[in-house]
Amino acid sequence: MKLSQFKFRLPDELIAQHPDTERDQCRLMVVDRKNGTIEHHEFKDIINYFDDGDLFVYNDSMVFPALLYGNKEKTGARIEVFLLRELSAENKLWDVLVEPARKIRIGNKLYFGDDDNMVAEVIDNTTSRGRTLRFLYDGDHEEFKRELYKLGTNPLPYYIKEDANPDDVDRYQTIYASKEGAVITAGAGLHFSRELLKRLEIKGVNEAYVTIHSGLGNYREIDVEDLTKHRMDSEEMEASQELVDKVNATKDAGHRVCAVGTSVLRAIASAVSMGGHMKTYSGWTNKFIFPPYDFTVTDALVSNFHLPYSTMLMMVCAFGGYDLVMDAYKKAVKEGYKFGAYGDSMLII
Repeated sequence: MKLSQFKFRLPDELIAQHPDTERDQCRLMVVDRKNGTIEHHEFKDIINYFDDGDLFVYNDSMVFPALLYGNKEKTGARIEVFLLRELSAENKLWDVLVEPARKIRIGNKLYFGDDDNMVAEVIDNTTSRGRTLRFLYDGDHEEFKRELYKLGTNPLPYYIKEDANPDDVDRYQTIYASKEGAVITAGAGLHFSRELLKRLEIKGVNEAYVTIHSGLGNYREIDVEDLTKHRMDSEEMEASQELVDKVNATKDAGHRVCAVGTSVLRAIASAVSMGGHMKTYSGWTNKFIFPPYDFTVTDALVSNFHLPYSTMLMMVCAFGGYDLVMDAYKKAVKEGYKFGAYGDSMLII
């Protein structure tokens, strides 16, 4: 497959800038791979497509307040700092992106907070925009993290151009998020309300959780036409024994496993075993999925509508079939479906 095959016309007005009032009332496009059909519903109707014994797998990763604004020592220049990952809890080292990067050099100090009570020193250059910061804080690690996170906010995707209100930022998090580490939310999971989860439980549809901390690599521009030459950024994940037991029992009983989001689809594919089963896994994955790809565990996929050229679109095409998914996307544009994390949803069965 070539990068150019994932181009389609997407008007700016179809990129959702704000979440729906209610989580489970967005539009839902249902794509049936076997029959090649496309149907239009509300998201809460998803319950009608699953039966007692089926299993939904969710990503329980939590977006943390990774976006901070500080000031450079002496000049007072305003600096945007994007926390990527903690490198050392003991030494309070963080891998970050800074903007504007040209103003930040090794040895510079950055001050955060109204009283400049959080100070960080630049100790390394990692990439053109990347830096390693050492935070100069005397308290213990848990106290440090609490104070650091008070200074930040949850980062919203680059394609959200309008000013977000506090409610929008709060909604950029699934209701079941529990394990801190992501800078990109599990967008497909944003549509699940507590009421819908309860209705699924009553119907006998089971739930399980995988953890995969989605990073900025999902939005990194692919700069090669030949997709086999693209390398995904690694993301930390964990497939627990509890998850594996539930998935394997579901498969053995002849029921379906539904991945809620491309992050879950990727995590499951990174922990496959023989005979359509999963195995436990804890570590990092840089698995890049694009058509054609043989999925042996996942039977259904819930996904938002993704932007042109995105790795998430490629994963959806790999699962649903390139021609069928791209045709569905054309229909979505024609029908005015909303795209992006705050947009509408697709179910592929």
